[in-house]
Amino acid sequence: MPRLNLFAAILVMFGAGLPASAQYIDTEAEFAVIMDYETGDVLYSKRGNEEMIPASMTKIMTAHVIYDAIEKGELSLDDTLVVSERAWREGGWATGGSTMGLEIGETPTVEELLRGVIVLSGNDACIVLAEGLSGSEEAFADRMTDVAREMGLSSANFENASGLPAEGHVISAIDLAKLAAAEIRNYPQYYKYYSELEMTWNGITQGNRNPLLYTMEGADGLKTGHLEASGYGLTASAERDGQRMIMVLNGLPSSQARYDESQRLMRLAFTAFDTRTVEPTEEPIAELPVWNGEARSVGVRLASEFRVAGHKRAFDEANAEIVFDGPLRAPIAAGDEIATLVVTMEGKDVPVTAPLVATESVGELGFMGRAIEGLSLKMGGGTAE
Repeated sequence: MPRLNLFAAILVMFGAGLPASAQYIDTEAEFAVIMDYETGDVLYSKRGNEEMIPASMTKIMTAHVIYDAIEKGELSLDDTLVVSERAWREGGWATGGSTMGLEIGETPTVEELLRGVIVLSGNDACIVLAEGLSGSEEAFADRMTDVAREMGLSSANFENASGLPAEGHVISAIDLAKLAAAEIRNYPQYYKYYSELEMTWNGITQGNRNPLLYTMEGADGLKTGHLEASGYGLTASAERDGQRMIMVLNGLPSSQARYDESQRLMRLAFTAFDTRTVEPTEEPIAELPVWNGEARSVGVRLASEFRVAGHKRAFDEANAEIVFDGPLRAPIAAGDEIATLVVTMEGKDVPVTAPLVATESVGELGFMGRAIEGLSLKMGGGTAE
């Protein structure tokens, strides 16, 4: 498949010439994503599309399913649910894991349980909600996966409501960022729970584990996670001057590393990234070879607005190519999608692509024209590659 390099052209299109002080970033996190909330642009990705173990970041999906059920009238915030022996045994204080501290037979409200899930990361609260809505945690986990797939989170597979170790319990960092964005956009009336700094239950006060809530202006969510198998993780969001960023980190070696990296990368999210937009024009950005056409080439242009987001410095060294099945074969009509613009740049796991369309029509040669074209190719005078 032929590729036409447009390195110089793309720099002109995006507007090269950036401050020398801009620096590329990296992170010791095994997985990392920075996403612009408003546009959904992935500004930075390190293994962002790969499946990973989310640990307690799973609880964002648990809460999302409960919100969905409330909106559908299946539950209400004032409903009370009974704490089962299983919830106490597998999610209580004796486990050594994060817990709301529920006792067998207690009847907390759905709202109290949601706060226990979000603020305290209570594994027991997750089980109570799951059993209360779906009858069992297993059935609730199936519903979590179904809802995730309906949202387009194709990497997601949930085996429980809490994020405790389970084979096959996975989601990608990009899908977690998309889930966080959906939580903020669709359920603002419940999103407030994520910014609560502490909660008291049965006389015991515990603090929210999200380090950004205590130190960063504008930080208001979402959820930490930690297992031996996953390392330390955080899905976070912050808003400054009307711009909201979402960040996902996972696979860090310690809570201190999570604290340091979340601070550093969220600050960079607001200062080191940019989104460049190229508007389509009627003028071609390149000429591509045509086989058996009344013209030997055809111009191509962007079919629609093209937007690329990334580190400011990365635009200086972005690489752009036109990829097409060629030589193209006539007839070609103006407006036909005949090629793809592919932009690769530092900090993006996956290239950014945009369709390219023909700027004019190219008719097919008649019989004699095709014969002459074929003879020309055999004699080495054609445009075949």
